[in-house]
Amino acid sequence: MVWWGTLSGGLAVLLAAFMTGAPIFIAFLVINIAGVLIVLGQPGFGMVANSIFETTNIAALSAIPLFILMGELLFRSGSIDILFDSVDKLVGKVRGRQYVLCIVLSTIFGALSGAAMGVAAMMARTLYPGMIERKYDSRLSTGAILAGASLAPIIPPSVLVIIIGTLADVSIAGLLIAGIVPGLLLSGMFLTYIFARVRANPELAPYGDMDTAPEVTVWEMVVAVLRVLPFAVIIFCVMGFILLGIATPSESAATGVLGALLTAIYYRKLSWRMISDSVTSAAFITSMILVIMASSKMFSQLLAFTGSTRELTTLIVTLNFEPYVMLFIMMLIPFILCMFIDQIALMLVVIPIYQPLLGTLGFDPIWFWLIMLLNVTVGGITPPFGYTMFAFKGSAPDVPLSDIFNATWPFVGIFLVGMVVIAAFPPLATWLPGLL
Repeated sequence: MVWWGTLSGGLAVLLAAFMTGAPIFIAFLVINIAGVLIVLGQPGFGMVANSIFETTNIAALSAIPLFILMGELLFRSGSIDILFDSVDKLVGKVRGRQYVLCIVLSTIFGALSGAAMGVAAMMARTLYPGMIERKYDSRLSTGAILAGASLAPIIPPSVLVIIIGTLADVSIAGLLIAGIVPGLLLSGMFLTYIFARVRANPELAPYGDMDTAPEVTVWEMVVAVLRVLPFAVIIFCVMGFILLGIATPSESAATGVLGALLTAIYYRKLSWRMISDSVTSAAFITSMILVIMASSKMFSQLLAFTGSTRELTTLIVTLNFEPYVMLFIMMLIPFILCMFIDQIALMLVVIPIYQPLLGTLGFDPIWFWLIMLLNVTVGGITPPFGYTMFAFKGSAPDVPLSDIFNATWPFVGIFLVGMVVIAAFPPLATWLPGLL
């Protein structure tokens, strides 16, 4: 069979398996077994065993369970409630303050946990009911929560960044740090859009909510700042140590776990039950991720063995498209597919196909994969199958799914504008990593 038939056929079968709703690792496993039997025969299963061992034995992957454990400890200990209360006092009296509180909290949570679904579910349970009670617009409230939650995979720590960095063979530390400026940029763009909407239509944010804002004295503001300092220390341990070159991502993740434990002790919320539940949950999530990554690695090796990736690279060179035209095409495909397929699963498919093309097109790897990270992240809030939207729906069952879909599109548009800005100004993504 010609190479394009092998490539398209393998991808079509794999994507079809994803759409059936089967677990990702099972879909990969079935395709890999069939591919090994067809391409290599029975002796090829030795390569399968080696591939699994090599993938799961990468030292950099130790950051995944540690980052997950850090987030689990913070959320399960209830320390986040203290952060919530302190930020609420610091926001002060501003028109549409609940929207501002939503974006600010989401940005901070994004620096404490890389899980968009977890942040969306938590905000839907805690913040959303109060917004509706205060007569805030339901759709704009929903959109703000989902957009804010989508900052979590972009701002370090980010499990998705570690997966991309490992499979794409790019600096994990550089890719983690590269998300800081784009994450803050998107946060500012969300706030700008919300302020513009509220100014154009004051009914979206009732005037009375400014009157119900807590009266905060200077001393209470000082206390609020002091109460969030432990979280600032955790964020510095994760971001600052990497940026200063003091620690690797795995080491900074371990420091973040220690900081989460000390924070729980500081607020007197530490318990053996909480630690046990956090470790169990982190182990379960990590095992699923590693199995999926091992299966994905085998799939990419099969593509390379058949010569499909080499021939695809040669084809791209002969097309002689302008690099930015190729960038548009390479981003358009996953944007569309993420509407129907799990984002992580899609990344595991496209990374081995796209990686050989970067050198040919002259793209900076950190810049390119950061844009791809934004692309697959926005897939979580893109109808009809964005997982972040379903996490929100699960925690706010009274909100119609159609309203959730309609609420996300303006923020999807803001994400796309942000991607264009970063594509047009690469230093936004490469400046901080260049300081490493």
